[in-house]
Amino acid sequence: MKNLLLWFLFALCFNILSLNAQERFTLSGTVSEEKSNETLIGVNIIFPEISAGTTTNEYGFYSITLPKGTYKLIVSYLGFSTISETITLTQDITKNLSLLDALESLDEIVITEDIEKLNIKTPQMSVSKLTSSTIKDIPVVLGESDIIKAITLLPGVTSAGEGASGFNVRGGAADQNLILLDEATIYNSSHLFGFFSVFNPDAIKDIKLYKGGIPARYGGRVSSVLDIYQKEGNSKEFHMNGGIGLVSSRLLAEGPIKQGKGSFLFGGRSSYAHLFLPIFDINNIAYFYDLNTKLSYRINDRNNIYLSGYFGRDVFRIEDSFENTYGNSVLNFRWNHLFSDKLFSNLSFIYSDYYYELRLDFVEFDWISGIQNFNLKYDFKHYISDKIKLQYGINSMYYKFNPGEINPTVPSSGINPFKLIDKYAFENAIYLDAEHKISDKLALSYGLRLSSFHRLGQDELNVYENDQAILFNEDFQIYEKAEPIAKTSFKRSAVIESFYNLEPRASLAYQVSPNSSVKMSYNRMSQYLHLLSNTNSPTPLDIWTPSGKYVKPQLLDQFAIGYFKNFNNNTYALELESFYKTVKNRIDYIDGADLIANNAIEQIILNGRARAYGLEVLLRKNEGKLKGWLAYTLSKSEQQTRGRTPTELGINNGNWYNTPYDKTHDISITGSYQWNKKWKINTNFLFQTGQPATFPNGQYEFNGLNIPNYSNRNADRLPSYNRLDVSLNYTPKPNKTKGWQSYWVFGIYNIYNRKNAASINFGQNTDTNTNEATRLAIFGIVPSISYNFKL
Repeated sequence: MKNLLLWFLFALCFNILSLNAQERFTLSGTVSEEKSNETLIGVNIIFPEISAGTTTNEYGFYSITLPKGTYKLIVSYLGFSTISETITLTQDITKNLSLLDALESLDEIVITEDIEKLNIKTPQMSVSKLTSSTIKDIPVVLGESDIIKAITLLPGVTSAGEGASGFNVRGGAADQNLILLDEATIYNSSHLFGFFSVFNPDAIKDIKLYKGGIPARYGGRVSSVLDIYQKEGNSKEFHMNGGIGLVSSRLLAEGPIKQGKGSFLFGGRSSYAHLFLPIFDINNIAYFYDLNTKLSYRINDRNNIYLSGYFGRDVFRIEDSFENTYGNSVLNFRWNHLFSDKLFSNLSFIYSDYYYELRLDFVEFDWISGIQNFNLKYDFKHYISDKIKLQYGINSMYYKFNPGEINPTVPSSGINPFKLIDKYAFENAIYLDAEHKISDKLALSYGLRLSSFHRLGQDELNVYENDQAILFNEDFQIYEKAEPIAKTSFKRSAVIESFYNLEPRASLAYQVSPNSSVKMSYNRMSQYLHLLSNTNSPTPLDIWTPSGKYVKPQLLDQFAIGYFKNFNNNTYALELESFYKTVKNRIDYIDGADLIANNAIEQIILNGRARAYGLEVLLRKNEGKLKGWLAYTLSKSEQQTRGRTPTELGINNGNWYNTPYDKTHDISITGSYQWNKKWKINTNFLFQTGQPATFPNGQYEFNGLNIPNYSNRNADRLPSYNRLDVSLNYTPKPNKTKGWQSYWVFGIYNIYNRKNAASINFGQNTDTNTNEATRLAIFGIVPSISYNFKL
């Protein structure tokens, strides 16, 4: 590690000194959309004569330093007219650029650079980027566009289950994904137990999914990063857009606060199917609503401020039984400051909260749990030259965990209030990232993140003999809870346990030909939070818990190698990637573990390890009337928890076993065909190997009861999953570009009505006394229709 640091610093210093030996000047500025003044992310700023270029950052800013001279400048972005001009660099120049929507000037758009495909030359790999328009073209259940469902059509990404909006990346668990909305952490990404995601596609500006080669500026999870930015709002004109569907509707409004300088954006969604239930004498309720908001203001050429937020709630009630309410709330204040034409900074103050409440009428009590965090981030982007860019910064997060509390709803119920012990933690990180162009063919990206996690004092902590919270009963060959020998308490400012981890990241790209390259990457990441769950997919009742004395942080090491090629004049793109990753300290549960209202989680979990490896193939067609992609993943995901001593069995006798998210084969085909200006056909087909499960392999009789005997953990599988979805977009007036514009979407989810198994339960038929298996399917064929508009 010491040698790595010395090499890293030497390479930077040597190249920076060599660059200063010649006269160089900087071109910098922002790129925005002409009509709305909305800044654009990932715009290509290219100087083709010298094979140099850069892209705009998350706030539309770019900067590039070149030798003195005259150059041809090309500015390109998907869906916008390309700018081409000659520029002379004899001094530093600030140049703000505006791009015109290609629909405004062209009858037919010819795209030669696709924002959704990786740049052949950059070392960035294992990254998927989707536009809002692509997501809206994908057919989904109930007709509501869904970001989470869209990314599960990409290689290496699978669904956590039908009706669940969680996702698994490269054999990882759902809690190993870091989900960010305007830099704020989203702890539960689902509405209505997974039927919808919390992200309103109308409010979304940019989406990136990092599966590997993750830059050092990200941390805290070991599987992936889903980074989502909301739109800033139109600072020139007032506009509205929205949609009306069978079960939900949405509306978004944006406009100027001050012409050309400030803007607002407000968006809302709500479901309303429950309003029709009383017609059928049904008093149950199930609905969601969410709000997106953003205020942006440009103080001057060097300072911009933003205030963005999200608030969402789900309500599910069964009359005279229970009521369930849960949701996310986030708020972020950001200040962009330009120190110079080469140094850009972003300071963020972020609040994030996940709240869960379950009211049980039949037992007359409330259950409340959640997690809160306060986050301070200060990030810098230093554009040293066209060959070297640096990103560095700090990040500090304070956590409060509420594992659960019970309060009686009726004073005479006889239930005493009960509160699980609150937990607190403090997570810090400092990082440095470098992008380094060695030559025209070789580019590197390398960085280092130093993270720390401090478990803070709490009101009560169990103490166990020999620090063993779990005991192994050798007579019965089972694990049992250990009884605490004492309880101790700490002041909030005290530190119970501390962890420090160095997380190196590195990737490279070697350009084999003008249209192909080979890339490799390595990254180490730490995860200090763990999700306690009784299910394979995320649910509202899942509880987050921090690392501490008995729960160690997860540590990932991932290697990846890939081949990337554009051919037929960039009409097609091929991406091949192979990966191998290991995770230390992946928690596992002993048999019979009870997670609910448990004040001593350490008594039911063991630290194990996990591994995953596979091959990913992505073939895209980027141009023409027919566009789409074919994605295939061949992978394996396993977990192992050995005994702590030679006499202990561990989990599954200490052998490797399939994780719940292991799917050997995963195929998806997504396509859209522009029949004419009015009609567009969209379709996707999915096939996946069945989800691992544990089935009984026999039974025995005890006191007149038939007791099932189960096979090894996750040794069986559900039947394979497959479905075909189709949608049809109809635009009545395609040539209308001003005023009220609209289109219809007619869709059929699971068109051949396959009853895909969400689970298989085994039991005894009370009438025949025979054992039987019951297959549960969530969806069959689901038609939908929605009306979408903008003004």
